[in-house]
Amino acid sequence: MSDFRTQPAAAVRDEAEASSQDEAGSSSTVQKPESGKSGSSFWSRAARIWRAGSSSSIREDLADALMTDPGADTAFSPAERAMLNNILRFREVRVEDVMVPRADIEAVDLSITIGELMVIFEESGRSRMPVYSESLDDPRGMVHIRDLLSYVTKQARNKRRNGSRSPASVANSAEKTEKPARQPKPSFDLGRIDLSKTVEEAGIIRQVLFVPPSMHASDLMQRMQAARIQMALVIDEYGGTDGLASLEDIVEMVVGDIEDEHDDEEVMFAKTSDDVFVADARVELEEIAAAIGPDFDVREQLEDVDTLGGLVFASLGRIPARGEVVQAIPGFEFQVLDADPRRVKRVRIVRKRPPARRRPFKGDEDAPVEATSLTSDEKSLRETG
Repeated sequence: MSDFRTQPAAAVRDEAEASSQDEAGSSSTVQKPESGKSGSSFWSRAARIWRAGSSSSIREDLADALMTDPGADTAFSPAERAMLNNILRFREVRVEDVMVPRADIEAVDLSITIGELMVIFEESGRSRMPVYSESLDDPRGMVHIRDLLSYVTKQARNKRRNGSRSPASVANSAEKTEKPARQPKPSFDLGRIDLSKTVEEAGIIRQVLFVPPSMHASDLMQRMQAARIQMALVIDEYGGTDGLASLEDIVEMVVGDIEDEHDDEEVMFAKTSDDVFVADARVELEEIAAAIGPDFDVREQLEDVDTLGGLVFASLGRIPARGEVVQAIPGFEFQVLDADPRRVKRVRIVRKRPPARRRPFKGDEDAPVEATSLTSDEKSLRETG
Protein backbone atom coordinates (compact mmCIF):
# COMPACT_ATOMS: atom_id res chain seq x y z
CA MET A 1 0.00 0.00 0.00
CA SER A 2 1.35 3.40 -0.91
CA ASP A 3 1.95 5.92 1.85
CA PHE A 4 -0.02 9.10 1.21
CA ARG A 5 0.38 10.90 4.52
CA THR A 6 1.66 14.02 2.74
CA GLN A 7 -1.17 14.16 0.23
CA PRO A 8 -4.10 15.79 2.11
CA ALA A 9 -2.77 19.37 2.33
CA ALA A 10 -1.57 19.37 -1.29
CA ALA A 11 -4.81 17.85 -2.50
CA VAL A 12 -6.80 20.50 -0.68
CA ARG A 13 -4.81 23.31 -2.27
CA ASP A 14 -5.34 21.87 -5.74
CA GLU A 15 -9.06 21.39 -5.17
CA ALA A 16 -9.46 24.88 -3.72
CA GLU A 17 -7.82 26.40 -6.80
CA ALA A 18 -10.02 24.34 -9.10
CA SER A 19 -13.13 25.36 -7.18
CA SER A 20 -12.25 29.05 -7.43
CA GLN A 21 -11.79 28.74 -11.19
CA ASP A 22 -15.21 27.14 -11.54
CA GLU A 23 -17.03 29.84 -9.52
CA ALA A 24 -18.04 31.68 -12.70
CA GLY A 25 -20.51 28.90 -13.44
CA SER A 26 -20.91 26.29 -16.10
CA SER A 27 -23.14 25.79 -19.11
CA SER A 28 -25.30 22.73 -19.44
CA THR A 29 -27.47 21.14 -22.04
CA VAL A 30 -30.82 19.57 -21.39
CA GLN A 31 -31.66 16.38 -23.21
CA LYS A 32 -35.23 16.24 -24.40
CA PRO A 33 -36.94 13.25 -22.83
CA GLU A 34 -38.41 10.63 -25.03
CA SER A 35 -42.12 10.81 -25.50
CA GLY A 36 -43.93 8.22 -23.44
CA LYS A 37 -47.28 6.65 -23.82
CA SER A 38 -48.84 8.79 -21.12
CA GLY A 39 -49.07 12.55 -21.54
CA SER A 40 -49.19 13.08 -17.80
CA SER A 41 -45.69 11.83 -17.03
CA PHE A 42 -43.29 13.82 -14.87
CA TRP A 43 -41.22 15.03 -17.83
CA SER A 44 -44.23 15.98 -19.94
CA ARG A 45 -45.61 18.10 -17.11
CA ALA A 46 -42.25 19.78 -16.68
CA ALA A 47 -42.02 20.42 -20.42
CA ARG A 48 -45.43 22.13 -20.43
CA ILE A 49 -44.30 24.49 -17.69
CA TRP A 50 -41.08 25.32 -19.51
CA ARG A 51 -42.93 26.03 -22.76
CA ALA A 52 -45.45 28.22 -20.98
CA GLY A 53 -42.79 30.29 -19.22
CA SER A 54 -41.79 33.63 -20.69
CA SER A 55 -38.26 33.55 -19.23
CA SER A 56 -35.31 32.48 -21.34
CA SER A 57 -33.98 30.31 -18.51
CA ILE A 58 -35.45 26.88 -17.88
CA ARG A 59 -34.17 27.11 -14.31
CA GLU A 60 -36.09 30.33 -13.70
CA ASP A 61 -39.26 28.91 -15.23
CA LEU A 62 -39.08 25.84 -13.03
CA ALA A 63 -38.29 27.88 -9.92
CA ASP A 64 -41.29 30.14 -10.58
CA ALA A 65 -43.54 27.12 -11.06
CA LEU A 66 -42.39 25.59 -7.78
CA MET A 67 -42.99 28.84 -5.90
CA THR A 68 -46.67 28.90 -6.83
CA ASP A 69 -49.32 27.76 -4.39
CA PRO A 70 -49.34 23.94 -4.36
CA GLY A 71 -53.11 24.00 -4.04
CA ALA A 72 -53.53 26.03 -7.20
CA ASP A 73 -51.21 23.95 -9.36
CA THR A 74 -51.20 20.16 -9.24
CA ALA A 75 -48.51 19.69 -11.91
CA PHE A 76 -46.14 18.24 -9.31
CA SER A 77 -46.79 16.16 -6.25
CA PRO A 78 -45.34 17.30 -2.90
CA ALA A 79 -42.55 14.74 -3.20
CA GLU A 80 -41.69 15.94 -6.71
CA ARG A 81 -41.71 19.55 -5.56
CA ALA A 82 -39.32 18.77 -2.71
CA MET A 83 -36.93 16.89 -4.99
CA LEU A 84 -36.97 19.57 -7.69
CA ASN A 85 -36.32 22.28 -5.11
CA ASN A 86 -33.37 20.27 -3.84
CA ILE A 87 -32.04 19.87 -7.37
CA LEU A 88 -32.25 23.62 -8.01
CA ARG A 89 -30.33 24.33 -4.81
CA PHE A 90 -27.84 21.53 -5.35
CA ARG A 91 -25.35 23.59 -7.36
CA GLU A 92 -24.97 25.94 -4.38
CA VAL A 93 -24.29 23.14 -1.88
CA ARG A 94 -20.71 22.79 -0.74
CA VAL A 95 -18.92 19.92 0.94
CA GLU A 96 -19.07 21.65 4.33
CA ASP A 97 -22.88 21.58 4.06
CA VAL A 98 -23.06 17.79 3.72
CA MET A 99 -20.08 16.57 5.71
CA VAL A 100 -20.20 14.81 9.05
CA PRO A 101 -18.31 17.03 11.53
CA ARG A 102 -15.05 15.82 13.00
CA ALA A 103 -16.60 15.21 16.43
CA ASP A 104 -19.04 12.66 14.94
CA ILE A 105 -16.55 10.72 12.79
CA GLU A 106 -16.18 7.04 13.67
CA ALA A 107 -12.64 5.99 12.75
CA VAL A 108 -10.07 3.34 13.75
CA ASP A 109 -6.38 3.49 14.52
CA LEU A 110 -3.79 2.00 12.21
CA SER A 111 -2.73 -0.44 14.93
CA ILE A 112 -6.20 -1.95 15.44
CA THR A 113 -6.33 -5.72 15.09
CA ILE A 114 -8.60 -7.72 12.83
CA GLY A 115 -10.54 -9.05 15.80
CA GLU A 116 -11.10 -5.59 17.28
CA LEU A 117 -12.15 -4.23 13.90
CA MET A 118 -14.79 -6.94 13.51
CA VAL A 119 -16.32 -5.92 16.84
CA ILE A 120 -16.34 -2.23 15.91
CA PHE A 121 -18.02 -2.91 12.58
CA GLU A 122 -20.67 -5.01 14.32
CA GLU A 123 -21.38 -2.35 16.95
CA SER A 124 -21.38 0.67 14.66
CA GLY A 125 -23.28 -0.77 11.70
CA ARG A 126 -20.93 1.02 9.31
CA SER A 127 -19.55 -0.44 6.11
CA ARG A 128 -16.57 1.94 5.77
CA MET A 129 -14.35 3.59 8.36
CA PRO A 130 -11.41 5.98 8.07
CA VAL A 131 -8.04 4.76 9.31
CA TYR A 132 -5.64 7.14 11.05
CA SER A 133 -2.27 7.08 12.79
CA GLU A 134 -2.32 8.59 16.30
CA SER A 135 -5.00 11.17 15.40
CA LEU A 136 -7.51 12.07 12.68
CA ASP A 137 -5.08 14.74 11.46
CA ASP A 138 -2.88 11.92 10.12
CA PRO A 139 -5.30 9.91 7.96
CA ARG A 140 -4.03 6.82 6.18
CA GLY A 141 -7.09 5.72 4.23
CA MET A 142 -10.19 3.69 4.97
CA VAL A 143 -11.15 0.09 5.60
CA HIS A 144 -14.19 -1.54 3.98
CA ILE A 145 -16.12 -4.32 5.66
CA ARG A 146 -16.12 -6.26 2.39
CA ASP A 147 -12.31 -6.30 2.34
CA LEU A 148 -12.33 -7.47 5.95
CA LEU A 149 -14.73 -10.31 5.14
CA SER A 150 -12.65 -11.31 2.12
CA TYR A 151 -9.49 -11.44 4.23
CA VAL A 152 -11.14 -13.53 6.94
CA THR A 153 -12.59 -15.94 4.37
CA LYS A 154 -9.26 -16.48 2.63
CA GLN A 155 -7.50 -17.13 5.92
CA ALA A 156 -10.13 -19.62 7.06
CA ARG A 157 -10.31 -21.55 3.79
CA ASN A 158 -7.95 -24.53 3.50
CA LYS A 159 -6.24 -24.73 0.10
CA ARG A 160 -4.84 -28.18 -0.76
CA ARG A 161 -1.28 -28.29 -1.97
CA ASN A 162 0.15 -30.57 -4.68
CA GLY A 163 1.70 -33.80 -3.33
CA SER A 164 -0.02 -33.50 0.00
CA ARG A 165 -1.96 -36.78 -0.38
CA SER A 166 -0.73 -39.89 1.39
CA PRO A 167 0.39 -43.08 -0.57
CA ALA A 168 -2.66 -44.94 0.68
CA SER A 169 -4.97 -42.36 -0.75
CA VAL A 170 -3.11 -42.49 -4.07
CA ALA A 171 -3.51 -46.31 -4.23
CA ASN A 172 -7.18 -46.11 -3.42
CA SER A 173 -7.73 -43.54 -6.10
CA ALA A 174 -5.91 -45.75 -8.65
CA GLU A 175 -8.22 -48.65 -7.88
CA LYS A 176 -11.28 -46.51 -8.43
CA THR A 177 -10.34 -44.85 -11.67
CA GLU A 178 -13.53 -46.01 -13.27
CA LYS A 179 -15.52 -43.64 -11.04
CA PRO A 180 -15.44 -39.92 -11.74
CA ALA A 181 -13.29 -38.04 -9.30
CA ARG A 182 -15.17 -35.82 -6.88
CA GLN A 183 -13.82 -32.40 -6.18
CA PRO A 184 -12.88 -32.14 -2.50
CA LYS A 185 -14.86 -29.56 -0.59
CA PRO A 186 -12.70 -26.75 0.68
CA SER A 187 -12.15 -26.87 4.40
CA PHE A 188 -13.29 -23.79 6.30
CA ASP A 189 -11.85 -23.34 9.77
CA LEU A 190 -12.10 -20.01 11.60
CA GLY A 191 -9.39 -21.20 13.94
CA ARG A 192 -6.82 -20.57 11.22
CA ILE A 193 -7.47 -16.82 11.31
CA ASP A 194 -4.88 -14.73 13.11
CA LEU A 195 -7.08 -12.10 14.75
CA SER A 196 -4.07 -10.38 16.29
CA LYS A 197 -2.88 -9.03 12.94
CA THR A 198 -3.33 -5.30 12.42
CA VAL A 199 -5.23 -3.83 9.49
CA GLU A 200 -1.94 -2.56 8.10
CA GLU A 201 -0.37 -6.02 8.24
CA ALA A 202 -3.46 -7.52 6.64
CA GLY A 203 -3.17 -5.06 3.74
CA ILE A 204 -6.86 -4.11 3.64
CA ILE A 205 -6.50 -0.32 3.81
CA ARG A 206 -7.87 1.56 0.81
CA GLN A 207 -7.30 5.14 -0.27
CA VAL A 208 -9.76 7.96 0.35
CA LEU A 209 -10.24 11.31 -1.33
CA PHE A 210 -9.06 14.54 0.29
CA VAL A 211 -11.11 17.64 -0.47
CA PRO A 212 -11.51 21.19 0.90
CA PRO A 213 -14.73 22.25 2.65
CA SER A 214 -15.38 24.93 0.01
CA MET A 215 -15.59 22.42 -2.84
CA HIS A 216 -18.99 22.07 -4.49
CA ALA A 217 -20.80 18.86 -3.56
CA SER A 218 -21.61 18.24 -7.22
CA ASP A 219 -17.89 18.34 -8.10
CA LEU A 220 -17.10 15.90 -5.31
CA MET A 221 -19.80 13.54 -6.55
CA GLN A 222 -18.22 13.54 -10.02
CA ARG A 223 -14.80 12.82 -8.52
CA MET A 224 -16.21 9.95 -6.50
CA GLN A 225 -17.84 8.47 -9.58
CA ALA A 226 -14.63 8.76 -11.60
CA ALA A 227 -12.35 7.37 -8.87
CA ARG A 228 -14.89 4.77 -7.67
CA ILE A 229 -14.27 5.93 -4.11
CA GLN A 230 -17.32 6.73 -2.00
CA MET A 231 -15.61 8.37 0.97
CA ALA A 232 -13.76 11.68 1.26
CA LEU A 233 -12.06 13.35 4.20
CA VAL A 234 -12.55 17.10 4.40
CA ILE A 235 -9.23 18.82 5.13
CA ASP A 236 -8.93 22.41 6.33
CA GLU A 237 -6.33 24.94 5.22
CA TYR A 238 -3.90 23.80 7.90
CA GLY A 239 -4.00 20.16 6.85
CA GLY A 240 -6.21 18.99 9.71
CA THR A 241 -9.26 16.80 9.31
CA ASP A 242 -12.43 18.90 9.42
CA GLY A 243 -15.07 16.30 8.56
CA LEU A 244 -16.10 13.35 6.42
CA ALA A 245 -18.33 13.19 3.35
CA SER A 246 -19.73 10.14 1.61
CA LEU A 247 -21.57 9.64 -1.64
CA GLU A 248 -24.70 8.80 0.34
CA ASP A 249 -24.51 12.16 2.15
CA ILE A 250 -24.48 13.96 -1.19
CA VAL A 251 -27.32 11.96 -2.72
CA GLU A 252 -29.46 12.55 0.38
CA MET A 253 -29.31 16.28 -0.34
CA VAL A 254 -31.54 15.58 -3.35
CA VAL A 255 -33.66 12.54 -2.52
CA GLY A 256 -33.83 12.81 1.27
CA ASP A 257 -32.77 10.33 3.92
CA ILE A 258 -31.73 6.89 2.69
CA GLU A 259 -32.15 4.04 5.16
CA ASP A 260 -31.17 0.42 4.62
CA GLU A 261 -32.08 -2.86 6.27
CA HIS A 262 -29.63 -2.34 9.13
CA ASP A 263 -30.80 1.13 10.16
CA ASP A 264 -32.79 1.08 13.37
CA GLU A 265 -36.36 2.21 12.83
CA GLU A 266 -37.01 5.13 15.16
CA VAL A 267 -40.40 6.06 16.54
CA MET A 268 -41.62 9.16 14.73
CA PHE A 269 -43.61 10.55 17.67
CA ALA A 270 -43.75 9.44 21.29
CA LYS A 271 -45.21 10.78 24.52
CA THR A 272 -42.76 10.33 27.39
CA SER A 273 -44.87 12.10 30.05
CA ASP A 274 -47.93 14.34 30.33
CA ASP A 275 -46.03 17.41 29.15
CA VAL A 276 -43.03 15.97 27.29
CA PHE A 277 -43.02 14.60 23.73
CA VAL A 278 -40.19 13.39 21.48
CA ALA A 279 -40.66 13.64 17.72
CA ASP A 280 -38.77 13.17 14.51
CA ALA A 281 -38.21 16.48 12.76
CA ARG A 282 -40.00 15.14 9.67
CA VAL A 283 -43.33 14.74 11.48
CA GLU A 284 -45.99 17.13 10.20
CA LEU A 285 -47.19 19.86 12.54
CA GLU A 286 -50.84 18.93 12.05
CA GLU A 287 -50.11 15.42 13.29
CA ILE A 288 -48.35 16.78 16.38
CA ALA A 289 -51.19 19.22 17.09
CA ALA A 290 -53.73 16.40 16.90
CA ALA A 291 -51.73 14.37 19.42
CA ILE A 292 -50.92 17.15 21.90
CA GLY A 293 -54.17 19.09 21.87
CA PRO A 294 -55.64 22.48 20.95
CA ASP A 295 -53.11 24.43 23.01
CA PHE A 296 -50.47 23.44 20.43
CA ASP A 297 -51.76 26.06 18.00
CA VAL A 298 -49.80 26.04 14.75
CA ARG A 299 -52.39 27.50 12.39
CA GLU A 300 -50.30 30.59 11.79
CA GLN A 301 -47.08 28.63 11.25
CA LEU A 302 -48.73 26.26 8.75
CA GLU A 303 -48.78 29.09 6.23
CA ASP A 304 -44.99 28.82 5.90
CA VAL A 305 -43.88 25.37 7.12
CA ASP A 306 -45.32 21.86 7.31
CA THR A 307 -42.96 19.87 9.54
CA LEU A 308 -41.48 20.17 13.01
CA GLY A 309 -37.99 20.64 11.58
CA GLY A 310 -39.25 23.42 9.35
CA LEU A 311 -40.83 25.13 12.35
CA VAL A 312 -37.57 25.10 14.32
CA PHE A 313 -35.58 26.28 11.31
CA ALA A 314 -38.03 29.09 10.52
CA SER A 315 -37.99 30.30 14.12
CA LEU A 316 -34.20 30.67 14.15
CA GLY A 317 -33.52 31.37 10.50
CA ARG A 318 -30.75 28.75 10.54
CA ILE A 319 -30.03 25.12 11.38
CA PRO A 320 -29.83 24.85 15.18
CA ALA A 321 -27.05 23.08 17.02
CA ARG A 322 -27.59 19.94 19.05
CA GLY A 323 -28.82 20.85 22.54
CA GLU A 324 -30.18 24.25 21.51
CA VAL A 325 -33.54 25.36 22.93
CA VAL A 326 -36.05 27.17 20.71
CA GLN A 327 -39.20 29.09 21.65
CA ALA A 328 -41.32 28.67 18.54
CA ILE A 329 -44.88 28.46 19.91
CA PRO A 330 -46.23 30.17 23.05
CA GLY A 331 -46.44 27.74 25.93
CA PHE A 332 -43.99 25.21 24.45
CA GLU A 333 -40.25 24.72 24.46
CA PHE A 334 -38.41 22.86 21.68
CA GLN A 335 -35.14 21.16 22.61
CA VAL A 336 -32.99 19.96 19.69
CA LEU A 337 -31.88 16.41 20.53
CA ASP A 338 -30.14 15.61 17.26
CA ALA A 339 -29.04 17.73 14.31
CA ASP A 340 -26.26 17.96 11.77
CA PRO A 341 -25.05 20.87 9.61
CA ARG A 342 -27.77 20.09 7.07
CA ARG A 343 -30.96 19.55 9.05
CA VAL A 344 -32.74 19.02 12.33
CA LYS A 345 -33.29 15.34 13.12
CA ARG A 346 -35.00 14.93 16.48
CA VAL A 347 -36.73 17.35 18.87
CA ARG A 348 -38.13 17.19 22.39
CA ILE A 349 -41.32 19.21 22.90
CA VAL A 350 -41.99 20.40 26.45
CA ARG A 351 -45.27 22.00 27.51
CA LYS A 352 -44.62 24.96 29.83
CA ARG A 353 -47.56 25.13 32.21
CA PRO A 354 -48.08 28.25 34.38
CA PRO A 355 -47.27 27.72 38.07
CA ALA A 356 -50.29 26.56 40.05
CA ARG A 357 -51.75 28.98 42.60
CA ARG A 358 -51.36 27.90 46.24
CA ARG A 359 -54.51 26.60 47.76
CA PRO A 360 -55.39 28.04 51.20
CA PHE A 361 -54.94 25.68 54.10
CA LYS A 362 -57.85 24.57 56.21
CA GLY A 363 -57.03 26.96 59.05
CA ASP A 364 -56.43 29.99 56.86
CA GLU A 365 -59.95 31.38 57.44
CA ASP A 366 -59.32 31.49 61.20
CA ALA A 367 -56.02 33.29 60.86
CA PRO A 368 -55.91 36.86 62.24
CA VAL A 369 -56.45 39.57 59.66
CA GLU A 370 -53.66 42.06 59.26
CA ALA A 371 -54.48 45.66 60.27
CA THR A 372 -54.75 46.96 56.75
CA SER A 373 -58.36 48.17 56.86
CA LEU A 374 -59.37 51.67 57.96
CA THR A 375 -60.43 52.25 61.54
CA SER A 376 -63.81 53.82 62.40
CA ASP A 377 -62.19 57.20 63.17
CA GLU A 378 -60.38 57.16 59.81
CA LYS A 379 -63.63 56.33 58.02
CA SER A 380 -65.47 59.24 59.71
CA LEU A 381 -62.66 61.65 58.88
CA ARG A 382 -62.69 60.55 55.24
CA GLU A 383 -66.48 60.91 55.03
CA THR A 384 -66.47 64.44 56.55
CA GLY A 385 -63.52 65.43 54.38
